[in-house]
Amino acid sequence: MADIFDAYALADAWDETFVRPGEVRTAYEPVLAALQSIAPSELRFRADQMARAFTDRGVTYAFAGEERPWPLDLVPRILDALEWDLIQRGAGQRVRALEAYLADAYGPCRAFEDGVVPWRLLLNSPHFHRVAHGIEPPGGVRIHVAGIDLVRDEAGDFRVLEDNVRVPSGVSYVIENRRAMTRIFPSLFAEQHVLPVDGYGHRLLAALRAAAPDGTADPRVVVLTPGPNNAAYFEHALLARLMGVQLVEGHDLLCRNNRVWMRTTRGEVPVHVVYRRLDDDFLDPLHFRPDSVIGCPGIMSAAMAGNVTLANAVGNGIADDKLLYTYVPDLIRYYLSEEPVLPNVESYRPDEPGQLEAVLDQIEQLVVKPVDGAGGQGIVIGPKADSDTLERTRKAVIADPRGFIAQRPVALSTSPTLVGEGMAPRHIDLRPFAVHDGNDVWVLPGGLTRVALQEGNLIVNSSQGGGSKDTWVLAEGPAERPAPVRSGDLPEVAPRQLGPDGTPMLVQEGAQQQ
Repeated sequence: MADIFDAYALADAWDETFVRPGEVRTAYEPVLAALQSIAPSELRFRADQMARAFTDRGVTYAFAGEERPWPLDLVPRILDALEWDLIQRGAGQRVRALEAYLADAYGPCRAFEDGVVPWRLLLNSPHFHRVAHGIEPPGGVRIHVAGIDLVRDEAGDFRVLEDNVRVPSGVSYVIENRRAMTRIFPSLFAEQHVLPVDGYGHRLLAALRAAAPDGTADPRVVVLTPGPNNAAYFEHALLARLMGVQLVEGHDLLCRNNRVWMRTTRGEVPVHVVYRRLDDDFLDPLHFRPDSVIGCPGIMSAAMAGNVTLANAVGNGIADDKLLYTYVPDLIRYYLSEEPVLPNVESYRPDEPGQLEAVLDQIEQLVVKPVDGAGGQGIVIGPKADSDTLERTRKAVIADPRGFIAQRPVALSTSPTLVGEGMAPRHIDLRPFAVHDGNDVWVLPGGLTRVALQEGNLIVNSSQGGGSKDTWVLAEGPAERPAPVRSGDLPEVAPRQLGPDGTPMLVQEGAQQQ
């Protein structure tokens, strides 16, 4: 074993790479063999060079008030074909069930009448928007893009941690991670038969065009961004460039007669699909926050009239409420007549009789999450929290039981991660991205593996200082799955100067600069 693994000690969790000390899982053998031939100082040098390249390309993220290069670890996370089959079936199943729930919640409300989900879950949700009621989206698709967060538990089984069906982000890092890794370990991709990720832009564009209003012969798609100051602006620009569509801000659009138009140097042109990367509250000041200056006044009325499609749909937030997450297995059985492919983490609902007391009695042993939290904000891990934090959390849950769920702590699986000039186990999760075109739910082979870079930390979000790994899905051949041992390439896309109709892509200059 290379010197970088000399001090590697398995954590008290499932290790993705090692069966037990010194015994490597089959899928990882070629990767670790390649690492053996590289001196620790050389690995560190390559990692630093990659960080500089990310900075030069604008692949950054905001942390602690500053822009930092996207932290990509050199050791990939590898999934065999059988594991991936399970993941893509499970992710697709959840997307279909949540689609059915959204259609029901903004339509006949059968699940509420039948007692599958309580009415209060819908009516008390801040993301339930009455303006979305009765809208029938083309193809019945409200979740055009989803991110399903998964973890592997102590037994090595995948579990769903949460669903993201509003404005899921992170797919640009999947693409950039692969771009970087193919330059660092080019021969390994041929040897390992790793499934590519370069089809995402084509799949997304096809799904968005399929979502255009009925009767549209040649749909025009745009990506709506809050602007360059948004933390995910790089992703917005990259996706616009990959799809060959215009990147627009709210002031580039206007609404007239319940139709959406885009300003160009050749005049106004119609827009049929808006892939919007801003939250509901800021989308349309006429229907939501009146002080929003980044949305487009009237765009919601155009959507209600059926003249433009908003992707993802307005009001999807009721489907990724963490309290609804606890009902998703029941929704799968109710709407699809299937058993869940991927289980949830065991959870409590403090707003139900008897469960509030159960949570308070063992709060120091549970993970408490705000139902509307994002980016790891507000999560309290009981076993790691001090007494003051637990007391504040206890009072918050008592004051607003509907605002929280509680889960048993899961020892997220670990993966070797470069720390200094050596390897150390760090906890990871996985966010596969699903694209729904109305006929099929396609899952990008790989997804975003996020890493908690601090030792023992279970919060992997980049906004909390986490990093990432390239996720390799093998085309064939399962890896062995013995019982766990617990110890205490994407081609460059030239920026298009003209849109499909010959209009200058005036508003995509930000994308070209990336």
